[in-house]
Parts: sequence; structure tokens; C-alpha cells
Amino acid sequence: MRVLLIDDDINLGKVIGYQLEKYGYEVDKCSNGTDGIAQFKKNAYDIVISDIQMPDISGIDVLQEVRRINKQVVVIMITAFGSVDNAMEACRLGADDYISKPFGQEQLFFTIEKAVRLRALQSENLELRSKLKDKFRFENMVANSGAMQNILRITQKVAASNASVIILGESGTGKELIARAIHYGSPRKDKSLITVNCPSIPDNLLESELFGHVKGAFTGAIKDRIGKFEQANGGTIFLDEIGDLREELQAKLLRVLQEQEFDRVGGTKPVKVDVRVIAATNQNLLELVKQKKFREDLYYRLSVVPINLPALRKRTDDIPFLIDFFLKRFYGEQDYTISGEVISALKLYEWPGNVRELENVIERMVTLATDNKITLNDLPEYIGLHGHDAASFAIKIPEEGISLDSIERLVIKEMLERTGNNQSQTARMLQIPRHVLLYRMKKLGIESEH
Repeated sequence: MRVLLIDDDINLGKVIGYQLEKYGYEVDKCSNGTDGIAQFKKNAYDIVISDIQMPDISGIDVLQEVRRINKQVVVIMITAFGSVDNAMEACRLGADDYISKPFGQEQLFFTIEKAVRLRALQSENLELRSKLKDKFRFENMVANSGAMQNILRITQKVAASNASVIILGESGTGKELIARAIHYGSPRKDKSLITVNCPSIPDNLLESELFGHVKGAFTGAIKDRIGKFEQANGGTIFLDEIGDLREELQAKLLRVLQEQEFDRVGGTKPVKVDVRVIAATNQNLLELVKQKKFREDLYYRLSVVPINLPALRKRTDDIPFLIDFFLKRFYGEQDYTISGEVISALKLYEWPGNVRELENVIERMVTLATDNKITLNDLPEYIGLHGHDAASFAIKIPEEGISLDSIERLVIKEMLERTGNNQSQTARMLQIPRHVLLYRMKKLGIESEH
């Protein structure tokens, strides 16, 4: 790694330079800040080590100019004994660390290595955050059906606001995906998104997990600990399966939403935070409110903007696009062909596990496919056409009988519901022309929502 050493103490500079070169660093030395800045502008450096007290311009001035030119280079300040305040000010202005005179060789290399590791982690974090922003852009989300396109329109609008959001839907419909898209599409995207799965944390630990605790609050609390809300300060917290939150924690959550403050477990001083709350559940919260299992005031605080994700069986138009998405995501440029019968079978299936189940089925099909061709034989038996026996479409016929018109009405209405009232898709699933479907619907008095 290449080091720029700036120090007006010539002898100290020689010693430090010798030690660095002995350990494989390439070192350029300057005896004043002006020359140091000029040298930094001419060459690329990985590390800058600068004294704070210099006769022409100070190390603080050098730091600020270096940071203006390059925000990623590691900067370590050297300070004289008793002037730690200046070093702390340098760290506040962007230095990675400081080292006080006099110092030994081991201390020097420990400080450098620690600063380099920290800078590498920060760079990696920035890269990962950038990839996450790109991954969860709204245009990357599969939404061909009218229902999902409408949800994406709502989601894009709410992302720009600071409103609380509740995402409702069955397991596997993509609630966390929507929550991430809201966060990374919001002004808070450069801050943390903290995810908490409420049922996965034992009740006796959840309060501490959310709000933190002070030392001695309970057995095992050997030091202060910040909770998820403090970690999310300035950003977003996603509370998954909020319907499982016990009543006393519902009250504390309501306080956070109303006052933007809370008490740590065992604490007496309120902690102020600026956090956006996104919650999700696969339960019927209004029913829980009626049963007095969920606070009504909390429900309305959370559901400033409710987003209802449809089950996959109600957005079957998206299935071919989801298949294509997963194939590209998992298998890149490999070209797979899928027969029309497979697509039809996948559209007819009920998908109790929703998109998550579809993802697993696609992985299975690709694993079993021969010559990159996916056929009915590659489907799980419970999805394949052989799995769609009479029981799948059974109609309970009363003893006195039932008219064919009634049976036809039931079948058409069922198919319309499965396709989200898409008439073209319904006609294909019933294997009739669309105009015939429209004629039968009119004759049978079936109205389709648009």
C-alpha cells in the first residue's frame, strides 16, 4: 500500500518511513502541509499519516483538503502528548484514527491496520447498500397483473412520504420485499433498515430487543444495550408479523409512533428517535381488534397507508413473468424452455405458499430438466396435471339435482376469481374463445369487475 507521510519533524519522519518500508509499504515523505497537499494531488495514495501541529498549515487543514479530494483514503493523525482534543476534532472532521507521541512501532502498525480494516468494511458496506438500492428498485419488481401494478403505484407514492405503512397478505406474497422497496425508494435510503420478526423472539426478550435495556435491568443485563429502534434511528424499522405482538408491547409501540420516544428496559430517561415504522402481518388485524387482541388505536396509527398484497392464485397473469424473473436470477444466461402445459398447470394450482412456493418449484424443475427443457414430468406430482383430478374441481350436487347453468356459473365465477377477473386469461383457462366467455357471462348474469 502507498503511504504519504507528512511531518515537520524530519528525524521522526525518517524513523516512521523506515519502519513502514521495512514492512512493505511504499512511502513518500513531506516536511510540511503545503508540500503534502501538492504531493497528494499528484499521486494516488492508500494512506495519509499527518502531524497535526505544523508551521505552515495545520494537519486539520491537510485533512480537510485530503477529504475534499478523496473520501475513501485512510487518514491517521499524529498528535503531541496533551493535545488529544485536537485529535478528537480531527476524527470528527473525517480522520480515521489518531496516534499520540511518543509511540512505538507496534502501536503504529496496530493503528494503521485497524484503520485500514475499518475503511475496508465501510467501503464494503457502501457497496452492499448500493446493490440493495439497485435490487429493490420498483422497476425490478414483477407486476404484470392489474392488482400488482396498482399496488406498486401506491407503494411508490408512499415511499416518498414519512407515513407508517401496514402490509397485509398471506405468507410468501412478498411483504418484506415491498417493505424494502419502500425504504430504498425513500429519503431514508442511506440510513439503516432494521428488520424484526416478532414471533421469532421469545416474549421475555422482545421488549429488550426492540427498546434496549440498562445495566442491571434484569439478570444477565451486565451492560447497557441499545435496541432495534435506536439502531434504526434516522432510518426504517420493519416489524414483521406484528399481529403476534403482546399487549404491553403494543402500548410501547404506540408511544413510539405518537411521541417518537421510549424508555429502555429498566431506564428512567426517555430516548428520542426518528424512525419510520413499516409493519406486516398475515393475520386479519381488524378481526383481532374486534377480539380485543390488538389495540384499535395502534391499528389506525400503523395503517395510515394499508397495502393488501393479493395471493398468487389471484394474480396468475404474473406467473409467466415470475418464472422468467427467477430463471434469470438463479441461472443467468442459461436458456430454458417451458412447455405451455406446464404454464397452464402452474396457473391452475392454488399456491398456498404463494411466490415463495413458486420460487422453490422453479428451482426443482430446473434441477430435474433434461437439455434445459421443462416439461410436465418435472413438476411436483401435486401440481402436475395428474394432480388436478376431479376432487380439485368437485361441485357438491344436492340430492334434488342442479342445473347445468348453475354448474357453469360456478365454474366461470371460480375461474374469474382465480385470474383476478381477467377475461382473456379466464377464457384460455376454460379453453374457449373470449367472445364465447362474454356471451356465456351475459347469458348467466355474471358481472366481472374491471
